[in-house]
Amino acid sequence: MVIITKFLEFRTKGENDIKNITEDVRNALNETNLENGIILVFAVGATGAITTIEYENGLLNDFISALTRIAPKDIAYEHGKRRNDDNGRSHVKSSLLKPDLNVPFKAKNLILGTWQQIIFVELDTRPRERKIVVQIMGE
Repeated sequence: MVIITKFLEFRTKGENDIKNITEDVRNALNETNLENGIILVFAVGATGAITTIEYENGLLNDFISALTRIAPKDIAYEHGKRRNDDNGRSHVKSSLLKPDLNVPFKAKNLILGTWQQIIFVELDTRPRERKIVVQIMGE
């Protein structure tokens, strides 16, 4: 088995900025000679997340609304009291969504559903420089 590590880097606009990184992951795979295996996509940092979604505006808005109901802005978070910052909700949402995703590939094609895209979700309350690890394992 071969393991190849690549990185994606980009700047976000802050909380609720969602980036469709499917093509970036696909391009990383296409830069290798690997045909079959698994790709790990990992967000470095404690306030970003990786998941899948049907990347269309209505659902993106529904997703953000659901996250807001789960960890609302207008309540006190212990993290904020201890650290004197406003991103306690960001850490809670990130912990629930998780920083990573595994995607299988076969014959150099990501195995994703028709409407399934890989996304990075910015959960921090400010713009950030982000690094995503794309680790490709296979043969």
